[in-house]
Amino acid sequence: MNIGFDAKRLYNNFTGLGNHSRTTIDILTEYFPENAYFLYTPKAPKMNDASGVGAYLNKRYCSTVTPNGLLKGSLWRTFGIPKNLKRDGIDLFHGLSNELPVGIRKSGVPSVVTIHDVAFRTFTDMYHWQDRKIYDLKWRHAVKNADRIIAISECTKQDILRFYDVDESKIDVVYQPVAPRFYEENEECESCKSELIAQNPELLGGFLLYVGSINSRKNLLGVVKAIELLPKDLQIPLVVVGGGREYKEEVKRYIAEHNMEHLVIFPKKRVDDEELRQLYGKAKAFVYPSFYEGFGLPVVEALLSHCPVVTSNVSSLPEAGGPYSLQANPASVEDIRDKIATVLTDDILCGKMISGGYEYAMNTFHPKVLAERLMSVYERVCK
Repeated sequence: MNIGFDAKRLYNNFTGLGNHSRTTIDILTEYFPENAYFLYTPKAPKMNDASGVGAYLNKRYCSTVTPNGLLKGSLWRTFGIPKNLKRDGIDLFHGLSNELPVGIRKSGVPSVVTIHDVAFRTFTDMYHWQDRKIYDLKWRHAVKNADRIIAISECTKQDILRFYDVDESKIDVVYQPVAPRFYEENEECESCKSELIAQNPELLGGFLLYVGSINSRKNLLGVVKAIELLPKDLQIPLVVVGGGREYKEEVKRYIAEHNMEHLVIFPKKRVDDEELRQLYGKAKAFVYPSFYEGFGLPVVEALLSHCPVVTSNVSSLPEAGGPYSLQANPASVEDIRDKIATVLTDDILCGKMISGGYEYAMNTFHPKVLAERLMSVYERVCK
């Protein structure tokens, strides 16, 4: 089968949507090497690009396709790709990040689109009204014209049904794959490999971890306030890995006003993938009481790293965290505090959370399982 993908995010986005695109291609090429994979992107990096994504230009079983006519950039991505699909003999096209090109249905090439979330409809205050209108048009066009829709969680599926006129039978739930390194055992060692921990010796006594964008939806301020309410003997540092702007400054102001600088550490340098694995593996708990997530990828990363998880009881997070994570009401600072305190004081429960959470994540989110589910969607469309 010749399968085409919208690879703009794969080559040009280095966080959520880009990671999803890359891991999707990784698991498909590993478990279904008999197919040919065509990566359509308006802009490709150089082979030796510092980000490492240039390696996909040479990836086995893959071909990268860029504009070669009058249409360039976003115009080609929106209007020009269907013509290339016919030329390249594509059997199916997959829009990996909420969008499909205009004219895809008229091209006669079957299509699938992955919808990650509908956050611009549920958290409108985080988006400019112009962006909300544009996103809504793109999402609406995609779900209307796709032969099948992939939702990355049951929660996202329900949001699609809530906001768009879509037949429920048209939607398949296929969870988001995690980067392959998280499925490999992270051998514990006596010497500390983490540069961050080496530079902050106070972390050797234990710390909490938050990983993700720093915005109001993800509720970092709720975590900080919960730590403030903990008994003094349970107040261990919180390491925050992620970028942000206005909301991050709001959190920092609260920390300064409440003399909590010694309890919250924002790494000064970018945390690379190997360092992140070390942090997950050494943290006393991963704390992620987000108000809304399309999936909640960091929760799964933590479970696969043998880290106990405190997350939310809303949105997709019960799906990501499973039965061995503690789930708090994200609107209740007291509930978040109580769940953190439980992890820090109940060693028996904590042990069950680590072993049970790892088993749940391996069984539910293993790349082979997800690749097979994804391929079954493709085969259903191409019957």
